[in-house]
Amino acid sequence: MAAIDCGTNSIRLLVADLPDPAAGPEAPLVDLARRMEIVRLGQGVDRTGRLAPEAIERTRVALAGYAAEIEKLGAERVRMCATSASRDASNAGDFRAMVEQTLGVAPEVVTGDEEARLSFTGAVRGLSTDAEPPYLVVDIGGGSTEFVVGTREGGVRAAISVDIGCVRMTERHLHGDPPTPAEVAAAQADIAAAVDRALAAVPGREAATLIGLAGSVTTVVAIAQGLQAYDPERIHHARVPYDRVAEVTADLLARTSAQRLEIPVMHPGRADVIGAGALVLRVIMERAGMPSVIASEHDILDGIAWTLQPPSN
Repeated sequence: MAAIDCGTNSIRLLVADLPDPAAGPEAPLVDLARRMEIVRLGQGVDRTGRLAPEAIERTRVALAGYAAEIEKLGAERVRMCATSASRDASNAGDFRAMVEQTLGVAPEVVTGDEEARLSFTGAVRGLSTDAEPPYLVVDIGGGSTEFVVGTREGGVRAAISVDIGCVRMTERHLHGDPPTPAEVAAAQADIAAAVDRALAAVPGREAATLIGLAGSVTTVVAIAQGLQAYDPERIHHARVPYDRVAEVTADLLARTSAQRLEIPVMHPGRADVIGAGALVLRVIMERAGMPSVIASEHDILDGIAWTLQPPSN
């Protein structure tokens, strides 16, 4: 099976063998390929309401490579989900036509609620038993952040998507390089208001464990661990305390984009927006009263793959 997650900042591919349903609910995916490209599909969407032609072209180039990989590996079923940027854009039809021509299947523009539920499914499978439920899963994307509360056994209790993400907050507030204290304060106030609404809706403050997903979280956790190279195995399910997240966030916001690129684990396409992503994570931990965050390398992409599993008889 092949799953594609096309977000505001990145487009990712997972090709995997799914386990036999008889193997039980905790049987893992067998990864054949995982790929990620920064295409910044949501470039300028918050300001213009439209997908930029150059952003659609960057996405097409990445998607053509994914289509070739899917064909080579012989995936039997393909599902592509498009998230925040393509929900917001007035010219989403241009994007849809490009995907159908390049991939051969139509993209599904999932709702914020469905995005949240897919993220939760991907995150909680394989989570260690010492992570106390209920879980608050937060998926910090480029344009939006999903908040989901639930348990492994009972599934999703409540979910909400709010329009705070690393690209959107950078474009809206963090214009300096590095951003000024006034810009950071404005971003923090915007984020805090949205987080408070989300935590009241889900309700996140009743959760015992915070699980963070996507590149902003995994990059912050990699920096907090002092890794000299990005290592998914060391990042996956690593727990980082709030104080360390706050230190990393302050350091990132004080650096220029060029200085952030000097950090060994920094992806070149993330350097200009990681400050905002780290700030979203820090504010969530503050407003939810969470002493630590567990990073997960498994997220909405894995959730999409699990939906392709044939039903058991």
